[in-house]
Amino acid sequence: MQKKQTKKQGEQGKQGERFISLLPWLIALASGILMGLTVAPVGAWFLAWIALVPLWVLVVTSAKRKNQYPPAFLWGIGFHGVALFWITGIHPMTWLGVPWLPSLAITLFCWGFISVLGGVFLTIWAAVMVRLVGQKPWLRVLIGTAVWCGLESLWSAGPLWWSSLAYTQSPHNLVIVHLGQLSGPNTVTAAIVAVNGLIAEGWMNHRDAKGAERISSVFSAPLRFVNKYFVIATGLLITLHLIGFILYSRPIAQPPESALKVGIVQGNIPNRLLRSSEGFRRAQENYTNGYLTLADQGVDAVLTPEGALPIFQRNLMQTALVAAVKEKGVVGWIGAFGERGDSYTISLFTFNSKGEIVSRYDKSKLVPLGEYIPFEGILGGIVQRLSPLEAHQVPGSANQIFDTPFGRAIASICYESAFPEQFRRQAAAGGQFILSSSNDAHYTASMPFQHHAQDIMRAIETDRWSARATNTGYSAFVDPHGRTLWMSGYNTYETHAETIYRRQTQTLYVRWGDCLTPLLLALSILGWFVQRLIN
Repeated sequence: MQKKQTKKQGEQGKQGERFISLLPWLIALASGILMGLTVAPVGAWFLAWIALVPLWVLVVTSAKRKNQYPPAFLWGIGFHGVALFWITGIHPMTWLGVPWLPSLAITLFCWGFISVLGGVFLTIWAAVMVRLVGQKPWLRVLIGTAVWCGLESLWSAGPLWWSSLAYTQSPHNLVIVHLGQLSGPNTVTAAIVAVNGLIAEGWMNHRDAKGAERISSVFSAPLRFVNKYFVIATGLLITLHLIGFILYSRPIAQPPESALKVGIVQGNIPNRLLRSSEGFRRAQENYTNGYLTLADQGVDAVLTPEGALPIFQRNLMQTALVAAVKEKGVVGWIGAFGERGDSYTISLFTFNSKGEIVSRYDKSKLVPLGEYIPFEGILGGIVQRLSPLEAHQVPGSANQIFDTPFGRAIASICYESAFPEQFRRQAAAGGQFILSSSNDAHYTASMPFQHHAQDIMRAIETDRWSARATNTGYSAFVDPHGRTLWMSGYNTYETHAETIYRRQTQTLYVRWGDCLTPLLLALSILGWFVQRLIN
């Protein structure tokens, strides 16, 4: 009997040890999920200021125990997997001719690949942090922030980018998003990482001080040391929000001569119909009627979504929509397909008051797997076995300008909203207002809301008014402070007109780009060498 009890206790002890060994990984995954809940559909933006704390503590403490495998990988999967869960909305792709099971496989591959990639980047960050265990806490916070911003910059330079820490604050915390005017979205990312790092360092020192109190009778000194990091974290959080509030509170000049009344048509054509004859008939009808309605309201121009008319440029002139432009003489920005040899582009065309094409912008950031095959030499064969789609779409040039009868515009088509450099470059080249044309019809409502949040950040960073037209929602007008003046419903047909203003201001970010990240990296290297000299 006693042997059975001993054996049972031994098994329970082993189970307890296994649970304890898994606990750090579970905590890392849970805190990553919390960070993922900061964006739509939940929008708990405030969690971003504490959700990194558990991972920071786990990385530092695991390194102290000589454990070289901190659970950062699961944090990355938790954050990016939850934030980008909307990717699964592309299934089923039967409307594109992809069978149900291959569609599911492609969907899971897309979602899994981007989540794993997020885990890889977090692992790299943790590997750097592990090497900093013997350093001062202030140096860990500085280097940890710099490396995080550097990794986000590296990731955003590639084709697979969306879920920056910065976008966790949009659209709910517009005050802090205004820091993007100083050095782009990495300014907001740096603020979030630094505050989390200081709280984590304060927590670890609090725990160490408690242990010291049990040994020493000296109480006051450890207490002062404990509170320092929490006080700095609180002070930094308040100061950064005050800076953002000052930027947010600046008045927006609205001279009458710069006014531009823009109309938006949200056609609400499901993607499963868009490429059919019935879908094209509905598209022509909805966008033509919407254009005529807005023209009668006295707008200066009408903006349509990405691929509003899913036909090639050579066929546009025969459409009822272009005929309406010729009749009414109101400028139209029409989404359709451009041609380049045997390939095509997703394009936005400017039709002047005579119904002539005077400018064209080609989408330069294509959706991976949806519009092209990344690493085609490696993945091309796999995808082609799963899908009958043939890829002939090509990206536009990276240095395009988009001149209109009302001056130069900043153009963006769909996925490009996630790439701030696209907007910064066009603003620096003289872009006076933003035209964003998208089609998010194949996703759930959380994705277009995140998309809207991205466009809000771009409007703030460039200090520009923005008009955003989508196929099924959410279309919107946004002012330079990121305030949404109007937003459409979802899966609805709508037209709306709003007055925006052309601006020629240049924020620090527009002038100098992301200068904060290289500055943080330089300060980190300097701090590292200074610390080595002192030691």
